[in-house]
Amino acid sequence: MTLDQNTLQEIVRKLQLDISDYALLGQALTHRSYIGESSEAMSNERLEFLGDSVLGIIVAEYLYTQFPDRPEGELAKAKAVAVSEPILAESAKAMGLHQMILMSSGEEASGGRKRLSIMADTFEALVAVIYLDSGLESARLFILRALESILQDIERKEHIRDYKTLLQEHTQGIHKKAPDYVVIDERGADHDKTFTVEAKLDGRLLGRGVGKSKKQAEQAAALQALKEVKKSES
Repeated sequence: MTLDQNTLQEIVRKLQLDISDYALLGQALTHRSYIGESSEAMSNERLEFLGDSVLGIIVAEYLYTQFPDRPEGELAKAKAVAVSEPILAESAKAMGLHQMILMSSGEEASGGRKRLSIMADTFEALVAVIYLDSGLESARLFILRALESILQDIERKEHIRDYKTLLQEHTQGIHKKAPDYVVIDERGADHDKTFTVEAKLDGRLLGRGVGKSKKQAEQAAALQALKEVKKSES
């Protein structure tokens, strides 16, 4: 894959961005491993550094203004979840960002496109480009749109015990893969449903959980899986 002008214009269109500096966008999408394959390439590491700070202030400001009754400690925990590597990687993957990254053939062969750190770093680099090219307000709109799901979870306080993230960090670290969640049973009237979900990795059952929503059942399945992990490690 190459990031010529036409490709970058298509990426801007697909991601619904207002960016005019295509060279900077190309840099944001260039992983450091690609430098060895192109002497002219520049990695996204400096942009990631800046984007991390922009992301932090936008999320902190949002939480501060949106939840005036929540104490500092609770806001700090919420922010830590919202800007965590798994959440940023999930957002990057949802917008197809992982398919747009320039990386070495070796990095790609070893699963680089699925690596949480690479996806999260690219997300932060893209935030920096939007900030530099279009300003803080554009960066704010992009961040709040991209992180809408986790911010809604924070509003409902469903982020506090995020067992799915913990399980994903565990399986990603050992197996280089994230677990899948499958609804195996759904019962009850529309206003009072109960879901049963299984957490699986390569078809192997990790844990099973029940909840009044799919998210609750997934968290319960992840919790059971984590308990089984602790048993096996003890």
